[in-house]
Amino acid sequence: MSKTNNRIVSGMRPTGRLHLGHYFGVLVNWVRIQEDHECYFFVADWHAMTSEYSDPRKIQGFVPELVKDWIAAGLDPEKCVIFHQSQVKEHIELHLILSMLTPLGWLERNPTYKELKQELVQKELNTYGFLGYPVLMASDILMYKPSQVPVGQDQLPHLELAREIARRFNHLNGEFFPEPKALLTEDAKLPGLDGRKMSKSYNNGIYLGESMDEVKPKVMSMLTDKNRLRKSDPGDPEVCNLYPYHKLLTDADTCAEIEEGCRNASRGCVECKKLLAENMAKFLEPMQERRRHLDENPQLVWDILHEGTAKAQAKAKENMDEIRELIGFKF
Repeated sequence: MSKTNNRIVSGMRPTGRLHLGHYFGVLVNWVRIQEDHECYFFVADWHAMTSEYSDPRKIQGFVPELVKDWIAAGLDPEKCVIFHQSQVKEHIELHLILSMLTPLGWLERNPTYKELKQELVQKELNTYGFLGYPVLMASDILMYKPSQVPVGQDQLPHLELAREIARRFNHLNGEFFPEPKALLTEDAKLPGLDGRKMSKSYNNGIYLGESMDEVKPKVMSMLTDKNRLRKSDPGDPEVCNLYPYHKLLTDADTCAEIEEGCRNASRGCVECKKLLAENMAKFLEPMQERRRHLDENPQLVWDILHEGTAKAQAKAKENMDEIRELIGFKF
């Protein structure tokens, strides 16, 4: 399929292994849109420092692991640009410029600010960098002048802030940045193994890089309908921790059988878990094969990053030269 003129920009923080929630919430959409868009996907290691600033050295180890998960999930460096945020210095330069014109109130009203502080209570996040990370996010996006940004409903406030910053810059300095539109992606609500939100912070996920020897015991120990104490008790699939996984990994006809069998108590939870483990193995096997290839050839990951970063930097330098001209800083 031929590429359109629509440019897409998105990124992800390297703060740990990716799980199925990341795949169904983000990566499956990235893999799809790389086929007919000009895509820039970046490893957001500067963003990782907002929560990992006390020990930033460990971020370096997460960078190649994140790229391995991306490639294993189906991202193709021949179809998209995969690059390393911190190695494109223009991101920080644009961040500084945009921070000068962003009102403080815009950052304080960011709904994610308090949510993340509550989720990461074990970290001290009363920092300038954490408050201002949406401006860095805006610079990451606007640097490449995309037409769209893939986001879920919960991320719309971040994108709207980037649009506001673009409007303010254009008002003060002349039209330059397009206001990127949201490419809304379906939010996959996968619960964690303990019933809470699947999160790296809670360590309650099924990770893309895990072997089935690690995954199967997790599946077999997952919570189900807590009111169904015996197989003879009717259950409710809608409150079962397992059923959302079946809806993503099991065919529709079998899902209908599972739902009926749960409600009339003709199908037990152990049987349901065994079927899910089988389907999960079929789903994860191609990813694990691609990841093994990268594990055996680690230099490939850095080659992909190096090549993608060179492409991103060329575009970023071109745009920063124009930005400096606009603000009168091209001496």
